[in-house]
Amino acid sequence: MKKNIFCAIALLAVAGLFNACNNSTPKMDEPSASEGAQVGGMRIAYIEIDSLTAQYEFAKENSLELEKKSTNARNTIQSKSQQLEKNVANFQQKLQNNGFTSREQAESAQAALQREQNNLVALQQRLESELANEQAKFLQAFQDSLDHFLSDYNADKKFDLILNKAAILQADKRYDITEEVINGMNRRYKKNAAPADTTKTN
Repeated sequence: MKKNIFCAIALLAVAGLFNACNNSTPKMDEPSASEGAQVGGMRIAYIEIDSLTAQYEFAKENSLELEKKSTNARNTIQSKSQQLEKNVANFQQKLQNNGFTSREQAESAQAALQREQNNLVALQQRLESELANEQAKFLQAFQDSLDHFLSDYNADKKFDLILNKAAILQADKRYDITEEVINGMNRRYKKNAAPADTTKTN
């Protein structure tokens, strides 16, 4: 589940990281990693999204929470499925041993098992939908946090392009601003997020 969450974040962030910014190109001699690099008159840099999601506190906390909820949902469905299987086995055994006093009683027990099965299917669908909605909200919050940070960050840096490393076949390390972005986003998150509230990202 956590791997799927991180993959979804990476896909979502591809669009958000492609920022066309200020066209000015300050003079650069030997740029450091945090300054990006100049190519064809453009200042560009990249971010490794996998590293960002693994080290950004907001992403780490929310991914862990989603993982817990997913595990709880899975355990709930498994427990109810096992109980249903047990009830079905008891019904079949009772039916074979002529344990029902009438046909109507057997049909009533069978109908109860069908309702139990229908309820289990409905519960599974509801839990899956709730998890999907929470993951979508998390991904949107992550994207908003990244967009807002890069907007403020690039007001000073003035990169023409900030790219997602995943969309680049090869790039020199001097283009990498990942660590600076991680540190900056974590500082902002810790400053603005209340201790018990991981939904504030700005």
